[in-house]
Amino acid sequence: MTSSKSENGHGGQESQTSKNPADKSWLAYILINYRWVFVCFFLLPLSLVYDIYHLARSWIIFKLNSAPKKHDERVKFVQKQVREWNQQGRNTPMCTARPGWQTISFRQPKYKKTLFNVKVNLMDVLEIDTERKTVRVEPLVSMGQLSATLNPLGWTIPILPEMDDLTVGGLIMGTGIETSSHKHGLFQHICVSFELVVADGSVVKCSKEENSDLYYAIPWSYGTLGFLTAVEIEIVPSLQFVRLEYKSVSSLDEACRVFEEETLKEENNQFVEGLMFSLNRGVIMTANMVNSAEPGKLNVISRWYKPWFFKHVESFWGLEETQVEYIPTRDYFHRHSRSIFWEIQDIIPFGNHPVFRYLFGWMVPPKVSLLKLTQGDTVKELYENNHFIQDMLVPMSTLKDALLCFEKEVKIYPVWLCPFKLPKAPGMLRSPSGKQELYVDIGTYGVPKVRNFHPVETTRRVESFVRSVKGFQMLYADSYMTEEEFHSMFDHTLYNQMRKKYDCDKAFPRVYGKVSRVARD
Repeated sequence: MTSSKSENGHGGQESQTSKNPADKSWLAYILINYRWVFVCFFLLPLSLVYDIYHLARSWIIFKLNSAPKKHDERVKFVQKQVREWNQQGRNTPMCTARPGWQTISFRQPKYKKTLFNVKVNLMDVLEIDTERKTVRVEPLVSMGQLSATLNPLGWTIPILPEMDDLTVGGLIMGTGIETSSHKHGLFQHICVSFELVVADGSVVKCSKEENSDLYYAIPWSYGTLGFLTAVEIEIVPSLQFVRLEYKSVSSLDEACRVFEEETLKEENNQFVEGLMFSLNRGVIMTANMVNSAEPGKLNVISRWYKPWFFKHVESFWGLEETQVEYIPTRDYFHRHSRSIFWEIQDIIPFGNHPVFRYLFGWMVPPKVSLLKLTQGDTVKELYENNHFIQDMLVPMSTLKDALLCFEKEVKIYPVWLCPFKLPKAPGMLRSPSGKQELYVDIGTYGVPKVRNFHPVETTRRVESFVRSVKGFQMLYADSYMTEEEFHSMFDHTLYNQMRKKYDCDKAFPRVYGKVSRVARD
């Protein structure tokens, strides 16, 4: 998930924690013990209206071709604010004014309350250049918005993270990954150029050919080198369907072997993904885009009454022969959106029941941002003490040990497996060998099933393991590393040079100051 992921209400575990409702307001009591009621009858309809509005707005603006005309005006407004900050004496560092609840990360940043907030309202697709095979977008363009724009035209981007609400800016400043990443790398590696407003209020453009040092330093910088205002991304032809194969695996060794074999296959599958439903039970999926589907094997998984995708995948476990079906390409890209991977089962425990799917499935999922906005302190505390959301990026050669580590520390299933190549390039992520290497993203999202779970101590043990194998932690998640440990995980050499070159020390916090647990509510 990329990306980042979600928030939820914990279902049955909440009633065990709230034993004295008299001590709480009636609203807090309902939000804790009957959160699904609030989600189903308030957040789902509101989320639907929100989505319809934004999709309609995006479609109209794109058809009228008004976004490119407005872009320069909006960038000048960002520049104006930054120059005002300079004129006022550069007293406190800057950050975007975007409310913390609107991000896909579970946490809301504390620093926005004390820093100089700059409004960066840039959310439109600017230009599609089919000759150069690029699309130019503003940073708040979401993956759902981008795929809805490109797919009808027969195009897509090489890496399209599956959650609808993930934004281009977040996928660059943090990171983004998808099941095609073993071919193309991380989201940053399909970006052709960046445009940003730096600390003095000027606009700087960078690419591999122009200001290349800044170009390589921006990914993973978390908005601490400037305000991103536009991005140029590669596009590739998109076919109508994806041919998806499901391979059942029945041991940890088999899972690791099949997953690596499919990733390295000579015919090079376009998409590779794994879901582990226990340490010794999983399904490895491979897929390729095609123009036609075999009769009787088309599965339109986006229809409201269809089972959640991860439940559908689990139904293939135990079958000896490889199973094949065809899925519309855009449905495949967003296959985990309806169930927010599998977090929705804790928000609406009965949400995969056929009756619920047929009656209310057309409103699913609730917006993660609205879940965050309405969670309250009590739900937030409960969530923090009983939940674990992490994406850890480890070398493929350490996959077995990593899965054993997660089994010991949290025992959360399903586990998401997504391979990616880490190219040899400057920046925060550097392979230990100095060469291109194959990594895998291990995504764990849910309620730990171990008895000794402690959010701080458990996470620190997992972080220690990831550092020991030269892996990386996605920045959206809770990080309990010290600043020294954080610097040992990420290479700050180029980043520090760019901080100095563009006079960022008083202008922006450092990455650690924005992503460490103490910086987030």
